[in-house]
Amino acid sequence: MKNIVVGIDFSQNSINALRHAVAVSLKTKAKIHIVWVKTPGASSKLGITNDKAMIKVAQEKLDELVNLSKIEAPKSEIHSVILEGKAFLELTQYAGNLPDSMLVVGSHGVSGFEEMFVGSNTMKIVGLSKVPVLIIGNNVQINRDLTKILAPIDTSFETLQKITTAINCCKYFAAKLILLGVCSPCSAETKHIITVQLNHAVTMCEAAGIRYSASTIDVRGISSKATVEWARNEDVNLMVIMREEEDDISAFWLGSNTRQLMNYATMPLLVIPNINRAPITK
Repeated sequence: MKNIVVGIDFSQNSINALRHAVAVSLKTKAKIHIVWVKTPGASSKLGITNDKAMIKVAQEKLDELVNLSKIEAPKSEIHSVILEGKAFLELTQYAGNLPDSMLVVGSHGVSGFEEMFVGSNTMKIVGLSKVPVLIIGNNVQINRDLTKILAPIDTSFETLQKITTAINCCKYFAAKLILLGVCSPCSAETKHIITVQLNHAVTMCEAAGIRYSASTIDVRGISSKATVEWARNEDVNLMVIMREEEDDISAFWLGSNTRQLMNYATMPLLVIPNINRAPITK
């Protein structure tokens, strides 16, 4: 990983996301881009109506964040960027133009979304991004070591695409990769496919020389809830999932399982775009 793009709106959640990005940079040596987007509603959020004054205040806040981040990661290259437009469009385009990049965003911003649901900007960022997106919730603590990384395995062909990224994360943090076959529905055919998928994932882990475990669960309810509950019981630090996509713009192009995992997850969630899908246009 060479570049980490952090979306900042100066909310506590986005600053928490920045601290996680700094922690990742310490392991990966990636350059950090702290990006603030001047949106149509930015003036009310900063309490300033004059454009020049608003940019000045935003830059001062960004400079402060850069300086604080450099205290935690003195060897990391960190700089700030100001863009203008719609936050989800500007952030995804900026990150997509950088080589080997990842986006880091908070699950909630200052837009006032209800606490139990991921904010609309975050949903749109995940739906449009061509690079992995790391989502950090409000209550995710920065001082936890990344020791257990979960990769749920389903029956889709694309499910194995995330394993390479999950393996790389394990290498960076010397973490264990937990492969979890999610059997839903609980049919013989489903279980057979999951077994085949798990065997492929295990082969990839052994070839990479990382620590891993593999198990399955039978789900008779909502698979996303069951997966998050299992992850919580196992004290998982990070969950890596594939982005499911739909053509319905009202769903922000995300499949229902992706949206549910984003809403239910109590740990950081790394969402990997499907590289075999045609690019999504705005």
